[in-house]
Amino acid sequence: MVEVIGLDIGGANTKLAFLRTEGNAVRTLRTFTEYFPIWRRGKENLPGVLRRLSEEAVSPVRVDGVGVTMTAELSDAYQTKREGVNHILDCVEEVYGGTRIYVLDVDANLIEVEEARKEPMRVAAANWAATGWMVSQVLKNCIVVDVGSTTTSIIPIIDGRVAAAGKTDLEKLMNGELVYTGSLRTNVAAIVSSIPIRGRLARVSSELFAQSGDVHLILGNITEEEYTVDTADGRGKTFLEAAARLARVVCADIEMLTEEEIVGIAEYVYERQLQQIIDGLRDVYRRVEPRSREDLPIVVTGLGRKFLAEKAARKAGFRKIIDLGELLGVGAALVSPSVGVALRVASEMEGEIVRWRPS
Repeated sequence: MVEVIGLDIGGANTKLAFLRTEGNAVRTLRTFTEYFPIWRRGKENLPGVLRRLSEEAVSPVRVDGVGVTMTAELSDAYQTKREGVNHILDCVEEVYGGTRIYVLDVDANLIEVEEARKEPMRVAAANWAATGWMVSQVLKNCIVVDVGSTTTSIIPIIDGRVAAAGKTDLEKLMNGELVYTGSLRTNVAAIVSSIPIRGRLARVSSELFAQSGDVHLILGNITEEEYTVDTADGRGKTFLEAAARLARVVCADIEMLTEEEIVGIAEYVYERQLQQIIDGLRDVYRRVEPRSREDLPIVVTGLGRKFLAEKAARKAGFRKIIDLGELLGVGAALVSPSVGVALRVASEMEGEIVRWRPS
């Protein structure tokens, strides 16, 4: 039996997966998430977050190994990614001292902490590789579309191997594998530059008045409970409060616009956000399609897997779509990178690939 923890330490959310294996198969999977905007709440408080999540997952906190992947190094809590990677690893070692710690790199390899410190760009923002590796163990040819709260990762898998062209965020932004649009935290002004209203186009304010979470709450794509991040104005997450925020995007308010007009704005922004994902998906598909000997299915995962990833894939003309939540369980779909790195560590410690049979 092996018990491991997988950590995905993001700038806005920190996610943990606890995984127990028996007989080289997953027997127990538990997942946990804490909203922790590190630039706002302070990087010095990250160890406390890790402790709380670990104590919730397994008490006493004794596991055989810990796997780490991260994206928080990009946040402006740090001056450089090197500084961010080193601080995050400091925090992990502070909390899990005495436990074997593995860091996932962009090739889905597990390396030692000291090696990660020497080559920080090798492990910076490598969480997509955890998701890609996990899916590649069950599907040999596909394209994964992982829509989280902040970003969308598009990960091609060909012949059982992750076939990403980009390794860094910059490279992935340039080739469509990273689309900076997500289910909750995307500034509406980063999705649209103008909005049709009353028969004309209104340019939008570039202020952070509303975000994608408001759009999806208004349209019923998410519930108030699923709107797990701070709102732009610090107010609540009711339909009316979200509508007030969205009205401000065109410098109006809920007395100037009707409910129908505000819903219309939400629908327009939603369509444009889908197009952002479609554009990235088509870029990736055009590059890898000649290497595949079959029609590539789209595997959707993340919080936005249904209303963003699947919807975008269908609008782009893809017919075979697989929900990772149905394939591996909802827990694996909502926090794929932390589960992926946990599975990678368990396989390393078992000496062979751990099969999926979560309870």
